[in-house]
Amino acid sequence: MTVFVTGGAGFIGSNFIFYMLDKYPDSRIVCLDKLTYAGNLTTLAPVMKNPNFRFVKVDICRRDAVFQLFREEQPDVVVNFAAESHVDRSIESPEVFLQTNVLGTQVLMDACREYGIRRYHQVSTDEVYGDLPLDRPDLFFTEQTPIHTSSPYSASKAAADLLVQAYHRTYGLPATISRCSNNYGPYHFPEKLIPLMIVNALNDKPLPVYGQGLNVRDWLYVEDHCKAIDLILEKGREGEVYNIGGHNEMRNIDIVRLICRKLGKPESLITYVTDRKGHDMRYAIDPAKIHRELGWLPETKFADGIDKTIAWYLENRRWWQTILSGEYQDYYRRMYGNR
Repeated sequence: MTVFVTGGAGFIGSNFIFYMLDKYPDSRIVCLDKLTYAGNLTTLAPVMKNPNFRFVKVDICRRDAVFQLFREEQPDVVVNFAAESHVDRSIESPEVFLQTNVLGTQVLMDACREYGIRRYHQVSTDEVYGDLPLDRPDLFFTEQTPIHTSSPYSASKAAADLLVQAYHRTYGLPATISRCSNNYGPYHFPEKLIPLMIVNALNDKPLPVYGQGLNVRDWLYVEDHCKAIDLILEKGREGEVYNIGGHNEMRNIDIVRLICRKLGKPESLITYVTDRKGHDMRYAIDPAKIHRELGWLPETKFADGIDKTIAWYLENRRWWQTILSGEYQDYYRRMYGNR
């Protein structure tokens, strides 16, 4: 089996590649990544010499290059992680998000139609549902929750989801969609909440918290997410959406305080900053469907996952220090500049 993983030099995509190569050592994994600011080729260093792994630097919006790769590799499965994903950046530059997240998805699906595949899987987000009120802890996102986006990022992901469903219905594309809650774990780019707080705390820098930090998120350990996608590829019904949640709801401020305690840092580092525009208050996923149909449940409790995550950042300082310095962007040029 040959699997295309787009956005595989990013956080979740790279973890998925590691998971798949470990579980299916005879499968071929081809990683397609544009290597934007969040794409880090050093993340993939452990598998670069694996004979069943290939990395290709490509923008999924480039139809000619994507079609050429499909002709060369004839993939059986495509898993699309490639996306601009930081909400703050989408507020500043929404056009970039529309290009990659919508038009890039279209190019991939057109190539799938042209060359034929067993499954196309779209990795989406719970943010397409909007948010839930803090005073209704009984409410959860289900697959029937109406789409109600709050940011250019979530709007671009919702548009891509609708396009995938249209391609399934119109062209019979064998497609599935998953919508996950906030992921955390190794190789998370240090602009997102948990890695940012870990890295800043280790450097005794201010810990910026939006508003009063009362926003609630459902946290999913990244390996649990990878296992869920694998199950969807194997057993998921074509045309279906599957919510993937961690059953780990926490307020942002409580996570920041927890990280301070774990690292022995004072809470005086916490700095409250002006809230994000259109900031969603609460995300909470009901993963009953994927449990009922595929038998998946999150295996990692937040207390265990956050310990493993903090330990990883302590043991892999070089990885995030090269990001802070910008050196990680030179890695691709050193690896491939003369090839």
